[in-house]
Amino acid sequence: MLRVGVLIIGDEILSGRRNDRHFAHAVELLGRRGLELAWARYAGDDAALLVRSFREIKATGELCFSFGGIGATPDDRTRQAVAEALGVPLVRHPDAVAEIESRFGEAAYPNRIRMAEMPEGASIIPNPVSRIPGFSLGEIHCLPGFPEMAWPMMAWVLDTHYPALVAVQPAQFMLTIRGTPESELVELLERVQSAHPRIRLSSLPTYLSKGRFEIELAVRGEEKAAAQAFEALKAALRDQAEKFEV
Repeated sequence: MLRVGVLIIGDEILSGRRNDRHFAHAVELLGRRGLELAWARYAGDDAALLVRSFREIKATGELCFSFGGIGATPDDRTRQAVAEALGVPLVRHPDAVAEIESRFGEAAYPNRIRMAEMPEGASIIPNPVSRIPGFSLGEIHCLPGFPEMAWPMMAWVLDTHYPALVAVQPAQFMLTIRGTPESELVELLERVQSAHPRIRLSSLPTYLSKGRFEIELAVRGEEKAAAQAFEALKAALRDQAEKFEV
């Protein structure tokens, strides 16, 4: 299964001048297809950092949705960074030129037309709002920073280029225990995970007060395997029930 990540770009995100909304939406959109984010990165508008980020992402071969930095102002550096990272020149994409000229006419020049410059070999991602397209090159898909534009464009990429990229939503079983720090569960959880390698076991502690903790334990995976692991987890917890509240 192809792993999916997001790269969210912009000094305004890192400075707190704008709150990121892309991460939560990507989780929700992928979840409709039974998928999960494998990773997420945030980066400012630093050219060298962006080039390094795209090189590393390209090397993984993983699917990446990049949000932001594809405008025409000096702080928009995504298209240049992708081109440099992948070792190709920037060229004016004829389909992007046609879209921008159709939308703006003579007002496309001299500045808006710069947004038709894309790494050589890229294909466009249609923008249903402004008609200024994003672009795809390999498994890297670059979208605007505006959620109203980026989100339908991300859905279009998934529907158009990855229609088969769907998975059965994993089953999840959960329980909560109290009265013990997480450290008391380490060996128990290791035994369960080792005995059931096909599932994912997670522990999420919450500090209540006066040294008391509440710990949410979750088992995720294919339904039969997850159910078996969850029963094993409950049995192991019962053996140590005197130490905490289940």
